[in-house]
Amino acid sequence: MGILLWIIFGAIAGWIASMLTGNNARMGLIANIVVGLLGAFIGGWIASLLGIGTLMVFDFRSFLIAIGGSVVLLTIINLFSRGSRRN
Repeated sequence: MGILLWIIFGAIAGWIASMLTGNNARMGLIANIVVGLLGAFIGGWIASLLGIGTLMVFDFRSFLIAIGGSVVLLTIINLFSRGSRRN
């Protein structure tokens, strides 16, 4: 059951982050899950560095951390993809 919860958690966090960064039209379910899961790790790492918390439980705070990490990830991806389109 834990893996299924992580997949659902990642899908929702990735979907919200894709809407916030303007990537929603280009992303599907699998991309949202991957971005959400990677974003949760990135957000958890940043939050632990800042002393805010970690992603040890499924709660609202962890959800916000995952969305924040996903936004950071998508912002970095957007910066690199925009740079490659100019060439």
